[in-house]
Order: sequence, then structure tokens, then C-alpha cells
Amino acid sequence: MAGRRSAEERKAQIVAQTLRLADEIGPDRLSTTDVARAVGISQPAIFRHFPTKGALWQAVAEEVLDRLQKNWALAEAGASDPDARLKALIRAQLGVIESLPALPSILFSRELQVDNPALREVVQGTLGAFQARLVEAIRDSQAACGMRSDIGAADAAIMLTSLVQGVAIRWTLGARRFSLVQEGLRLFDVQMALMRLTRDTPHD
Repeated sequence: MAGRRSAEERKAQIVAQTLRLADEIGPDRLSTTDVARAVGISQPAIFRHFPTKGALWQAVAEEVLDRLQKNWALAEAGASDPDARLKALIRAQLGVIESLPALPSILFSRELQVDNPALREVVQGTLGAFQARLVEAIRDSQAACGMRSDIGAADAAIMLTSLVQGVAIRWTLGARRFSLVQEGLRLFDVQMALMRLTRDTPHD
């Protein structure tokens, strides 16, 4: 039958529409009926692909994680030194958020924080994986005398992830009136200037 989709194609379509609708109407208000209507199938058909709404949200999180991991790998592969790697990772993270504007809302949704422990676990694992990459790059920069060694690498990574999350929230609340990537990288440069080694900075 023309137009008939495979199960994998249909699942990918459902996940994509869930992300789009989560941005338009909010993750906590989003129902499987909304998703089914957007896809053009019946609500029971949603549950043939995802047995529960929670399973659908977990698939959404795994799709986001896959996209992030691919962008992280590309960012690191193209970087020439630890500081460039750090900036490329931040740029990649901001770029994915800008392309999936529902993400900040999902991070603070009831679906994530209260109703769906499996989703929360995937998201926490994703944030932890990103932070681990930042820690490695920061330690390499410190070893090369680029960044201050009197700042713990884990603490510096937390400051950078907090920068990303903070500018993403401001971008969302400000109706996306500015470029998330440009503003995030501007603030990254400010933060890095404070953490770079200078003549007066104590070092090992």
C-alpha cells in the first residue's frame, strides 16, 4: 500500500512529533491523543509501538541522547587542542538545544521530575556523560597550562554545564529572541577568561 510506513519509520515519526508538540503545547500538557492526531493515526496505534506513555518519553530521551552523542563526537574530532575541544563541545550542546527547543521545558517538566523515573535516569545519564567529556578536556587544558589548576576540573565542568542550562532557560523565557549558540559562546568566552592561567595565577 502506498504511503505505508515500516514500524521503525512510524516509531521515528511518533518520536519526532512528540518533540515538536512538546515545544508547542508543553510536555506536561501533551497527550498521546495529540501525538496520534499529528501523526495521522489512531491513539491505540501509538500504543502498538510504545506500550505506555512513559515508554514513548523514554524513546524521545534516547533519540535526543543519540543526537547529542553524535554531535559531541564530531565536535571533539574537529578540535585542535583542549580549549578548542571545550568550546566545540559547548557549541555542540547549544546547537542541539537550539534545534530541539522543547528540551529546556522537558528538563523541568513533571513528566521528568515526578512521573517517569526511567526518563529521569536517561536524562541524568546524558548530563553526566556530557560533564565527563568536559572534565577530560579541562584536565588536558590544565596539564597544558591553559586553564588554572587551582580550580577543580569537576567544579569547572559544573560551571560550564550550568552556563549552558542557564542561557538555555533565558532563551526559552525570552521567547528565543536571540541566538542561543552565539550568546552561549559569548558567555563561554567570558567564563574561560576567568579560568585561564595568567602570570599572577597560582599553579603547580
